[in-house]
Amino acid sequence: MLTFKNFNIADWFSFYRIIAAPFLLALIWYDQRLIFTWLLLISFSTDAIDGFLARKLNITSPRGSQLDSFGDQITLIVGLVGLSYFETNFIKINLVLIGVVFIPYIIQMIVAYSKYGKATAFHTYLAKLSAVVQSAFILWSLFLSPEYSLFYMMITIGLLETFEEITLIFMYDNWASDVKGVYWAFRDKRRLKKNP
Repeated sequence: MLTFKNFNIADWFSFYRIIAAPFLLALIWYDQRLIFTWLLLISFSTDAIDGFLARKLNITSPRGSQLDSFGDQITLIVGLVGLSYFETNFIKINLVLIGVVFIPYIIQMIVAYSKYGKATAFHTYLAKLSAVVQSAFILWSLFLSPEYSLFYMMITIGLLETFEEITLIFMYDNWASDVKGVYWAFRDKRRLKKNP
């Protein structure tokens, strides 16, 4: 995944999110909320850019999909760390509800790693929508203050997306990228391939 020699432009945008993570964490450490939030906005923006470039330039690849997913996960984790630090009271008040979302997500990760040896990169429509809502909520909270309507929307879509990911893991014997959702999976020929 990290063979830089073969990186294309979309891969570099994905990789930016990974290398930006330590710097973002340092900004949290030094209590630089505004700078952290603006740089987090840039990291979230590269998620839209790398996918657009990969499709536009026809340079999609399983490696690129995996790199993109890894960058997404790191950026989300850093965003949540920042949110936890800068909006501690909000996190404490809603800890149970946040746990309700994270438990299925952890289960999904365990199932994916036990079956494929790596994280999924389905990039479903629900996953993309969930990423947009998560980004919007985190950035809104950091620039202004937590908005409960966005929070509940994020929780709902996040749960739906996680359950869809788990369903897709059981539908695909082999690791596959860029599956639009369960409906499309039924017509995907890759799903019918069995492990040798």
